[in-house]
Amino acid sequence: MTASPCQLLAAFVAGTGLGLFFFGGLWLTVQLLPISRRPGLLTVTSVILRMGISLIGFYLVMGGRWERLLVCLAGFVLVRYILIRRTGPVKIRAGSISGRRDGNESES
Repeated sequence: MTASPCQLLAAFVAGTGLGLFFFGGLWLTVQLLPISRRPGLLTVTSVILRMGISLIGFYLVMGGRWERLLVCLAGFVLVRYILIRRTGPVKIRAGSISGRRDGNESES
């Protein structure tokens, strides 16, 4: 028996939620690194929590059906694509120790 369209839509929405959680947590971790007293511990803890919760979420959404897993993963990857397009790359200027977002493509 195949998954119904409602189940697939729910899996897609769950995938976008997992993506927002995962990449939002990554963004927050990167923002906290400069002020953290123990950046290594912060990084490792963040990776373990984000990966663990995301994998459990994928497993629960899947429910033994590969179709739901595939659609959930599509929602997750779509969030990643949208966030990358929206935020853009970080430009690092020579002599600077911190990255700076700069929408201007020309060199100074």
